Amino acid sequence: MTPRALVLAAAVLGATGVALGAFGAHALGGLVRPDRIVTFETAVRYQLVHAVALLALAALAPHRPRFARAGAPFTAGVVVFSGSLYLLVATNVGLLGMITPVGGALLVIGWLLLVWEAWHDRGPPG
Repeated sequence: MTPRALVLAAAVLGATGVALGAFGAHALGGLVRPDRIVTFETAVRYQLVHAVALLALAALAPHRPRFARAGAPFTAGVVVFSGSLYLLVATNVGLLGMITPVGGALLVIGWLLLVWEAWHDRGPPG
């Protein structure tokens, strides 16, 4: 992903994460079971953490372009992981929880790709 694409993805995930977090904190209480609120909060947390990670990749990308490769699995992972949890809470269809590990695997792949690129980076500092 380009630095611009990383920033755009981070901004969209950050804005929607904050909005969904506020919705969850103020509107879900009487609508869903308490365990579903915990599920919703997990989705928001992972979304916001990875929005910040995407911003970090955008900052690093001009100096270490290969690090930006982790951006695609991070973005896809958030969409699948958090998205499936949001849908699970909204619909109460338990089968949606079976999709969540795919998103989690994409997030792990993104982190491992970043480890790989950092380990093999031989460029000059900075």
